[in-house]
Amino acid sequence: MITMKFRLALAQFAPRLGDVDTNLQTILAYLARAQNERADLIVFPELALTGYYLKDLVPTVAARAVPDDARLAPLFEASRHLDIVISFVEEDARWHYYIAAAYLSQGRLLHLHRKVYLPTYRLFDDGRFFAPGKTFRAFDTRWGRMGLLICEDAWHLSSPYVLWQDGADFLIDVSASPGYGISTQTDLLNAATVKNFLQTYATLLTTFVIFSNRVGIEDGITFWGGSHVRAPDGTLLAAAPELDEALLVVDIDTDALRRARLDLPLLRDEQRELIRHELGRVAKFELDRR
Repeated sequence: MITMKFRLALAQFAPRLGDVDTNLQTILAYLARAQNERADLIVFPELALTGYYLKDLVPTVAARAVPDDARLAPLFEASRHLDIVISFVEEDARWHYYIAAAYLSQGRLLHLHRKVYLPTYRLFDDGRFFAPGKTFRAFDTRWGRMGLLICEDAWHLSSPYVLWQDGADFLIDVSASPGYGISTQTDLLNAATVKNFLQTYATLLTTFVIFSNRVGIEDGITFWGGSHVRAPDGTLLAAAPELDEALLVVDIDTDALRRARLDLPLLRDEQRELIRHELGRVAKFELDRR
């Protein structure tokens, strides 16, 4: 991998529920601010274009991941100046609806990820309104090989593991994480949990971890923010405040990957074929038991 440096921006804000036009203007304003900060890549939270608790509004706010879709066209155009990760409700050709995140670069769609794990517990009802994605794929960018996760995806160990084995040196987790639970620490319970497992992923997978979470209130539910970036040794590089809107800008030096993997060569020593074999054995055992 060629060592390089680039500037990353995380846009932490409160989308207005179902108001795509207003949200798009807010997003474009953040893009202008990021350009003024000389950012190379900007990452927005889950469903930044639409808000989260959409329910029956889903078909109304949906877009298709193509440059001529009116709702996404300004973002495709803006990506000629800096790379963009944007999350929205995607409608496919057969009118299935997904929580999606697109990586836009130089006026084109470089990668599209559809949220695989749709929670239907506690405060969540994603599975009622959306179809699940079916894949995790790493992809190449100007700044290195990356992988996208959307909120609940990151709560499943297999998701970052697959992307790591597919070559991702950057894990980007776009999130609409509401705050709930009381922790023995100063954090809300789920905020503490998210921070802990993201630090663990960065350390054990020796990857950069980029977490972009929204703020604001919808249906009485508060989103906690706390967007942050971790280096491949787990070190916190930068963090946005909790609860408040912010544009977080941080310089990334990809040589940190080399240093982390020399110090902790877990990627070198991982026995992928053993894992594949053992998962196949477990799956066969489960089928035989039925």
